Amino acid sequence: MCYSNSNTSTNVALSERYKKTVPVTIPDNPLFYASGFSHPMWRIITHESNIQYMQWGLVPAWFKDPSFQDISNKTLNARTETLEEKTSFKHLVSRNHCIVPSTGFYEWQTNGKVKTPYFIFPLNTTVFSMAGLYDQWLNPLTGEALFSFTILTTEANGLMSNIHNTKKRMPVLLQPAQEEAWLHMEIIPNQLQLLPEKEMKAHEIDRRIINGTTPNHERVQQPFVNPIAIQGSLFD
Repeated sequence: MCYSNSNTSTNVALSERYKKTVPVTIPDNPLFYASGFSHPMWRIITHESNIQYMQWGLVPAWFKDPSFQDISNKTLNARTETLEEKTSFKHLVSRNHCIVPSTGFYEWQTNGKVKTPYFIFPLNTTVFSMAGLYDQWLNPLTGEALFSFTILTTEANGLMSNIHNTKKRMPVLLQPAQEEAWLHMEIIPNQLQLLPEKEMKAHEIDRRIINGTTPNHERVQQPFVNPIAIQGSLFD
């Protein structure tokens, strides 16, 4: 799954990377850590010429309740294997593709009762292109439009199977050569050639920071040397 993400790229860097213009209304604040359950706003790439600004946690166009938080909690991710079966996503598969830029995401490794956080980031570039879907919802009380998105997930590769060793899932990371085809609906999810594992890297991070009250700080992404792990290795 992918419930914690980051995007520390500047608007200028994203504009150059995806050849899109950035509206002046989109903030340029770095996100070192963001939980999907807080439904943050994200800079999103679509087939449009401008970078878009959308909420993480998809609210389907057909949803009628003005309180959308509960459904957004359930639509942070969308499994590629069941997209056509889910009412929240199936109408978007051939219509509303997007890219969710990420400078690295977070996952937890489980060993018994111990959970260890990891930061997974691009090895040879500055940004991951996560495949996503988006929708437009109109608030039934105010008529205000809300654009929101979900991140596609797939079976974990070797690296992620070792880290996310319970559910063994990971976000769909696009190869650059397929980005335009994805955005223009010229390719469907099961035709995607995913970013090779060798282009991903990961390291352990400090659980005290990611579990703290202010995890949105550059220190959350820094490698952490676990003294308990080192001590254990001395006695192996």
